[in-house]
Amino acid sequence: MTERFTGNFTQQDPIPDDGIAAALDVLRHGRLHRYNEAPGETSHTALLEQEFAQLMGADYALAVSSGGYAIATALRALGVGAGDEVLTNAFTLAPVPGAIASVGASPVFVGVTQALTIDLDHLAKLVAPEDAPRVLLLSHMRGHICDMDRLMAICDAAGVRVIEDCAHTMGARWNGVLSGRHGVMAAYSTQTYKHVNSGEGGLLVSDDPDLMARAIILSGSYMLYERHLAGPPPEAFEKVKYVTPNISGRMDNLRAAILRPQLAKLNQQCAAWNARYRVVEEGLRHTPGLTVIDRPEAEDYVMSSFQFLLLDWSDADVLEVVSRCADRGVELKWFGGAEPAGFTSRYDSWRYADTPELPDTDRILRGILDLRLPLTFSLDDCALIARIIRDVVAITHQSRS
Repeated sequence: MTERFTGNFTQQDPIPDDGIAAALDVLRHGRLHRYNEAPGETSHTALLEQEFAQLMGADYALAVSSGGYAIATALRALGVGAGDEVLTNAFTLAPVPGAIASVGASPVFVGVTQALTIDLDHLAKLVAPEDAPRVLLLSHMRGHICDMDRLMAICDAAGVRVIEDCAHTMGARWNGVLSGRHGVMAAYSTQTYKHVNSGEGGLLVSDDPDLMARAIILSGSYMLYERHLAGPPPEAFEKVKYVTPNISGRMDNLRAAILRPQLAKLNQQCAAWNARYRVVEEGLRHTPGLTVIDRPEAEDYVMSSFQFLLLDWSDADVLEVVSRCADRGVELKWFGGAEPAGFTSRYDSWRYADTPELPDTDRILRGILDLRLPLTFSLDDCALIARIIRDVVAITHQSRS
């Protein structure tokens, strides 16, 4: 009998009961704005920032309205503006180059390797000229982390400052160092489908007091910045408060109340995601025509999705796999399509930016298939999903031969 999967690839875990209780309390008292505090009260948003800074081992943290807003705020804090160029991954999602465009700058795309990480050889060539961009917005796309030691050596030697987009790597590590702790600033997402869920939201961390002072004022603190428990000292704001615009994008207390209990359970949730990832990984190994992404020993990943490659397949054959899997209840997203679809798009889809010639990257993108692994899936569900994909790929591969 042909196996089918009947689960929902977009159904997340419910919000924890203590998060629901905290949210109801905020709704009952009505003080949703982060600076609307009763006498003697500390807002949920300020406490979330303090707890996230401690979790990440960062000096400072800021909670904002989205991950994309966090990235744009980091760029502005670094002084990136109209006419500047910013290096970033060719394999990423639209909010990353979108954040660069939002500050008037232009993305300069760096290639992707078969490991789905930024091409460090290509990066080294791009930063070599004297007039090269001096900011890299590094996307740990879909949870894949490059050799951060080598990346930082390249960037430090060239005077390139690094902002890390950790939307898919909250809680992950490279060589024991938490993702986001290599660059000067790091942005995280709390959007649904990420490692903590407030529907929409973002977090920004840094150890640099001047950068974080700018970020806090940019986020819309007005002169209430002293209420940030995870902010820099008052003297850092004195340098920037008259010259930094307010571009309001604060997080509210309702979302912060939902997030705080989830942060407390982050490590166990990450372990649960990785268990599901490994079941799919083992189920797909040695499938004819399919390439599994091998993970380096130094990478302590946190995977809420799964990617595999159908390298050098025709577009028609890849689409046949997507269609046949869909018929059996497995939703695959293809990053190689010429037209954007849903959340997926290619670097040449972003026509507000120059499109370089990246043939090696194009080959990889044409082969990337992606699926979500929500925690509502059991390990048995994941084994079934792997069997279906393996079966469909094997049948389609055989018909190609």
